[in-house]
Amino acid sequence: MLKLLAASGTDREDSLLGVAWHLLAQAAERANPSQVADEYQTLFIGIGRGELIPYASWYLTGFLMEQPLAMLRDDMQRLGFERRQDIREPEDHAGALCEIMAFLVSEGQPDSLQTQARFFERHIGPWMSRLFRDMQTARSARFYRAVGQLGEQFIETDQHHLEMVDQTTGPGRSGVS
Repeated sequence: MLKLLAASGTDREDSLLGVAWHLLAQAAERANPSQVADEYQTLFIGIGRGELIPYASWYLTGFLMEQPLAMLRDDMQRLGFERRQDIREPEDHAGALCEIMAFLVSEGQPDSLQTQARFFERHIGPWMSRLFRDMQTARSARFYRAVGQLGEQFIETDQHHLEMVDQTTGPGRSGVS
């Protein structure tokens, strides 16, 4: 995966997102896979708990398995997503939310932009940029600093794009509740 990231760098550095992508490609090129695996373990798993806790409930309430998770589960059911039985982690994990958002983006339904905007506004926008900023300053982060930079820029770019969608549809005209 690191080789793929290293090869996917871009020469387009005309935006903060382009610069962050380029920095991640450079970090991947220099990274040692076993060190990155150890860094991941320290940052997100740890002994007892990792340095970062990448769950919406944690970032929004200070506790796991709280109201943000309940809201997400309701929205997942409404959108037709089901929890896999073999997964033990709560669904409000940053990676799972990004996967759901990626699916919504690729779906291509007529109301897809409004659905994306609503999902982002409810489950990603309120907290994920903070996670990515924390990743950039985490004591144990090396490679994941670049991941945090790209993540923060990606979230800001998405937020700006989806705010523009919201402005064009206006409140109450999106067809989603």
